[in-house]
Amino acid sequence: MSGGGIENAAFETPSPSLGRQRPWNSASSSATSSACAPSDPDFEEGPCGWGRCTPESLQLCNNPEGYLVVYSLLATFQGIVVNGLVNISISTIEKRYELNSSLTGLISASYDISFCMLSLFISFFGERGHKPRWLAFSAFMLGLGSLIFCLPHFSAGKYHYGAKPEDTCQAPETVSANITCSASMKSSHHNYMYVFILGQLLLGVGGTPLYTLGTAFIDDSVPKHKSSLYIGIAYAMSLLGPAIGYVVGGQLLNVYIDIQIPESTKVDQDDPRWLGAWWIGFLACFFAIWLLIIPFSMFPKHLPGTAKIQAEKVSETHDDGSEALVRIKNIGKNFKDFPISLLILLRNPVLMCLIIASSSEALVTTGFATFLPKFIENQFGKTSSFSATLGGLVLVPAAVLGQVISGILVSKCKMDLKSIIKFMISTCSVALLLNTVFLFAKCRNEPFAGVSETYNGTGTLRNLTAPCNANCGCLRSMYYPVCGRDRVQYFSPCFAGCKSYLVDSNMTKIYHNCSCIGKPVRENGSEDFLFEAISGKCPTQCRFLPIFLTIFFFAVVFTFMAVTPTTVAILRCVPHKQRSFALGVQLVFLRLLGTIPGPILFGVSIDSSCTLWDIDECETKGACWVYDNERVVYLLMGMSAACKIITIVFVVLAVYFYKPPPLNKALSTKDAEMVSTVHT
Repeated sequence: MSGGGIENAAFETPSPSLGRQRPWNSASSSATSSACAPSDPDFEEGPCGWGRCTPESLQLCNNPEGYLVVYSLLATFQGIVVNGLVNISISTIEKRYELNSSLTGLISASYDISFCMLSLFISFFGERGHKPRWLAFSAFMLGLGSLIFCLPHFSAGKYHYGAKPEDTCQAPETVSANITCSASMKSSHHNYMYVFILGQLLLGVGGTPLYTLGTAFIDDSVPKHKSSLYIGIAYAMSLLGPAIGYVVGGQLLNVYIDIQIPESTKVDQDDPRWLGAWWIGFLACFFAIWLLIIPFSMFPKHLPGTAKIQAEKVSETHDDGSEALVRIKNIGKNFKDFPISLLILLRNPVLMCLIIASSSEALVTTGFATFLPKFIENQFGKTSSFSATLGGLVLVPAAVLGQVISGILVSKCKMDLKSIIKFMISTCSVALLLNTVFLFAKCRNEPFAGVSETYNGTGTLRNLTAPCNANCGCLRSMYYPVCGRDRVQYFSPCFAGCKSYLVDSNMTKIYHNCSCIGKPVRENGSEDFLFEAISGKCPTQCRFLPIFLTIFFFAVVFTFMAVTPTTVAILRCVPHKQRSFALGVQLVFLRLLGTIPGPILFGVSIDSSCTLWDIDECETKGACWVYDNERVVYLLMGMSAACKIITIVFVVLAVYFYKPPPLNKALSTKDAEMVSTVHT
């Protein structure tokens, strides 16, 4: 082992002065014996099975590798449901159950609310409990949450939709007869919001033991130099979950919500009334996750060989006397120890610096995970589905690669705690330099009638209505962009003044008789256009997308190369018996300072650059249709750079504050004084 360290104080004999304060079990009198030795009644190394039923075949899985496989499967399914299916189903749920964005935002936040409320308590009580059984409980709650989340589909009845709205120029009286403001009408479907919230709360309960007790169990069961590799693999597998969720969920949305399309009406995927079968994925995950309860319930409290592994480990706990305090006072065994256990961790400067650094990273990563598809869509003129696919192809493989690479490097180089933190500084610094990738994404906005361009000299900017479409009765709530032959984009065929259309062999709508579209911009010798407008946005002239995606890929790799080392550093800098609790504290801060405010701050910043808002018939402001591309670039680059700098500063402070244990095995006078001043 490189670097200075001592045998874990939890495995040593206390000094005589401390021994008079509390009798110590004779089983721990040896310098090499473990606090978790087999003679400890709380320590159980047993076979794999249920009670006396321990088939020989099951013992092949009674090892860290077997546990890692089952843990990775549960983490993957948790990612599929929570970060994949829920996110991709939100827009469909909004339409089906007539919920606005603020209500669906509350549904999305319910998971984090539940996680924050329970994380500290579960990680505290589960530290000395049977961790695999806690993981079985986690699987039970995740499966139950998935089941409850999809129940509204089965109780709400068949989906009914109205007539298809016309997107071409119509007589004003025809439009006004079909469109009314329904803000005062309250749908009975609103009550299903509480079912979705309940499902998310249960998913939060199930996710809490997974990333606290489950991670600590891995660290318990493998040698120190292998811990980072195993944790890196587990975390990498958890990142595959959202990718699978998006791919599978996206395919399921191509299936009609009630499976069979009613014969009396014709509706296809291009119809705005189409809703996909969002619920199938949740139902399938319910069965799959509950099957994982079986293997988790088979594992013993400790895997065979854990006692020997623990006895050989060298403590790297920050030398502030907390290791001795926790060991001598046996803190963490009763609920009354909760406040002092929390205080010990909050007073650990190394831990708190690492927590703040990881929270800053979480803020920027969740922000980009949420808005990267929208950024690609608006900057490079791609469709929303293609942008989401590109975003997933960049974020997920890069994040997985970063996790695995860092886990391998920390494991193979056998880094001590200080080396791990220095490694984090280097990866974060490289990620900060790669943050300049946004300069390659600065693409100007394409001409947009009524926003950046007038209607052939008529009308005004920031006003979609002009004399050429004033009599069409167009609705701003129907955003269906078309590209005119003059290479100007229009909000919809109606705002372009188009009165008729044809559908070509590629199922693309071609519009004619458009009163707002000017003469085409033609090169010498070119033929007349065969159309006046075509559905979709105008092709962008920006060609920087490949460069942007390449550099951004490596930026994500180096960003996630700090995740596994952060977890390993947190496990090493705190007392052995507080590792799960430390992860619980980290995850609470991670959500309160990172994953919850991250999308909100990014969303507010991006919306501040909006140049065209969706305003419905009730004059209610909705989503933003058009952004100022250059302003968005500078905002995102500034926020990302600020978060990276905060991360680097606090990781540097962690190195500065870290004080390795003294080389001698005896407890220091400082430890003895600290123990004597604490009242239990």
